[in-house]
Amino acid sequence: MVERGDRARDVIVVILGGGRGTRLDPLTRYRSKPAVPFAGKYRLIDIPISNAIHSGMERMLLLTQYNSVSLHRHIVSTYKFDMFSDGFVQILAARQTPESERWFQGTADAVRQNLPVISDQRGELVLILSGDHLYRMDYRTLVSDLEQHAADVVLAVLPCSAAEIGEFGAVRVDATGRIVEFREKPATAEARAGMEVGPELARERGLAADRRYLASMGIYLFRRPALHDALANEFSDFGHHVLPAAVDRLHVQAHFFAGYWRDIGTIRSFYDAHMDLLEPATPFDFHDAGWPFYTHPRYLPGSRLTNCSFYRTLLAGGAIISDSKFEESVVGIRTIVRGATVRRTLILGGDPHHPVAAADAPPIGIGAGSVIEGAIIDKNVRIGRDVRIEPAAGIREGSGPGYVIRDGIVVVPHNTILPDGTRIP
Repeated sequence: MVERGDRARDVIVVILGGGRGTRLDPLTRYRSKPAVPFAGKYRLIDIPISNAIHSGMERMLLLTQYNSVSLHRHIVSTYKFDMFSDGFVQILAARQTPESERWFQGTADAVRQNLPVISDQRGELVLILSGDHLYRMDYRTLVSDLEQHAADVVLAVLPCSAAEIGEFGAVRVDATGRIVEFREKPATAEARAGMEVGPELARERGLAADRRYLASMGIYLFRRPALHDALANEFSDFGHHVLPAAVDRLHVQAHFFAGYWRDIGTIRSFYDAHMDLLEPATPFDFHDAGWPFYTHPRYLPGSRLTNCSFYRTLLAGGAIISDSKFEESVVGIRTIVRGATVRRTLILGGDPHHPVAAADAPPIGIGAGSVIEGAIIDKNVRIGRDVRIEPAAGIREGSGPGYVIRDGIVVVPHNTILPDGTRIP
């Protein structure tokens, strides 16, 4: 661990609240990406905020714009620092001002429009984070790299394969780890030509032979003058515009990260990240007592389980489950299941106050005799008796009454009612 010191307290953290999140639809129809429930009891925004708190960086600005009501509610009810701390999580919603009447046009534009607020904060370092990634990182290591290399910017990077790099911003570094080129999503062999890490640096960093490309993790530490310099333009996005231009004028240093990291940007990545949590030797563990992730304290009772069996299942609090079988599934808070079989499924749980439904609607939860496999069940769903939800061979994308299919995964949206005997797809 890096020693906690005043330099960490000097950092102002800026967290990007995300755009429309269309690739996570329908989970983002009624909430922003960072507000999507995760791992039974958390929300995605809890990851960067918890990492920042453990890193001694407790002054945070959260930039929001789209579908932000539930995100605002979660932040206000969760992150309350005491009067003897200078910590805060301040929400900066998109707004019209005399200087700008437009909404945020991208990640860089969101930060640019809030530069006056950032400049009012104490400290000369600005850490910019995404609100929809899963990882555990001590951000003080970025501060160490910034000072050790006398850099203007430090960019966290993750070794990846040629097949993976097309989904991310790719960086090319010299022998010292200084970034000399940034290419956004080089999907073809021609586009990524010359971006591999050199043999000497690869050996020094212990990079595997099949993971010689460096992907941007969307984590940027700027000296404040460098941030103003990088945004002194009309560029809208960090990955597409700001960073490729910055490497030509500023000293941008790579911070090599070797841990688990996943961009929760699609239904498939959301689903697969949960499946990772269920592995016996999980690559990412929420059970690290030395680095807990924080979320809203709900004071839920323990889950009540009657005549059930569970295999590789993550079970959150407040559930009431009877006569049911679960295999490789994640069961969220306040879940109610009566006599069902659930396999490789994510149940996001329920709210304390359920929406009103017709008198003949099934009760909240999953009814007796239902079989659910390979699905994501959003919050407050009512699934009747003898319902079958299963993946369909050969169907990657589609939709129907009360469901959509994304990358082969059936998703039942928020507040959906599925009557008795429903078959999906």
